[in-house]
Amino acid sequence: MDIHEYQAKDILARFGVPVPRGGLAYSPEQAGYRARELGGEAWVVKAQIHSGGRGEAGGVKLCRSEDQVRDYAATLFGHRLITKQTGARGKDVYRVWVEGACDIAQELYLGFVLDRKSERIMIVASAQGGMEIEDLAQDQPEALVRMIIDPAVGLVDYQARELAFRLGLEGGQIAQMVTVLQACHRAYSELDAMMVEINPLVITGSGDLVALDAKMSFDTNALYRRPDVAALRDPSQEDPREAMAADHGLAYVGLDGDIGCIINGAGLAMATMDMIKLSGGEPANFLDIGGGASPERVCQAFRTVLSDANVSVILVNIFAGINRCDWIANGVVQAYKEVGLTLPVVVRLAGTNVAEGQAILRGSGLPITATDTLAEAAEAAVAARPHPVAA
Repeated sequence: MDIHEYQAKDILARFGVPVPRGGLAYSPEQAGYRARELGGEAWVVKAQIHSGGRGEAGGVKLCRSEDQVRDYAATLFGHRLITKQTGARGKDVYRVWVEGACDIAQELYLGFVLDRKSERIMIVASAQGGMEIEDLAQDQPEALVRMIIDPAVGLVDYQARELAFRLGLEGGQIAQMVTVLQACHRAYSELDAMMVEINPLVITGSGDLVALDAKMSFDTNALYRRPDVAALRDPSQEDPREAMAADHGLAYVGLDGDIGCIINGAGLAMATMDMIKLSGGEPANFLDIGGGASPERVCQAFRTVLSDANVSVILVNIFAGINRCDWIANGVVQAYKEVGLTLPVVVRLAGTNVAEGQAILRGSGLPITATDTLAEAAEAAVAARPHPVAA
């Protein structure tokens, strides 16, 4: 789960990371009021969306009067911001963050991520902040400093000081960097975060370290024990299809094809999408219905898939272990009756109670194509598309 910049700054500030003063606004008039409240002669107005690259997309601007703050904020509200990370759909702006301008002497990059190879938290840092870390890693990999944190002892001070030295910091900046690193590590560990990123972490004209931007994402599976974090979720920034699925406990990722998929198990879902591609089709989604799927849960999966207007055929592929094929078959029949299905449906069942499930489908009298293998199911789904999507 991602959160907004202002939310990440609030969290990191509570752990001890220095951040500039700022205020949230939901209207142009409120943005102007925030500038007056903060005081000073210049302010930075930032669109609050779940994406990096906002500056390049016109979502960040330095303003030198309250009128400029209001006028710029007015161009953001209700506007769809398209960045490299949002895709062509973009994300709508419903709130902006106004903060006092900062005297910047140097920009650094600092990130905490999970390194799956070492199964440890990794710090990634660079003396060249303010740019996309992906671009920096590709163009100047030597500019990145990486450090693994041993979970048995955590981030110790000598490691933090070594990182500060490698970034070229000196004097009091070293002690400040130790404080920032320790604070970020505690926030990451104590809140079940998946990423903490400060870009840029700036050195001001007076030599102090300040986090001018911040990004955090969290382990969705751990939100049940982090209610304060879960409350920061902003559904307006999520794909409506994915938000709908999440509200019903379904693992769903929207794609650009037209063959809707209802599958149990992430591995089987990936294999099914590969088979669809191999057969000349394009999957519309990844959807893992999970174990113990009741007919009601299957019916909700159909509703979720059908929320995508591009879907022209539905493929159900279930290998039943915890699930039961008769449950799935009842769910398919129930979906036809409750959702009013008119699209072609291809069903492949295998595993527990497969004979009972196939009997339910055959006895339903519904136009369902039943297959025995995944290859047959994928080919049947591709052939059933009334309006194929160009690859």
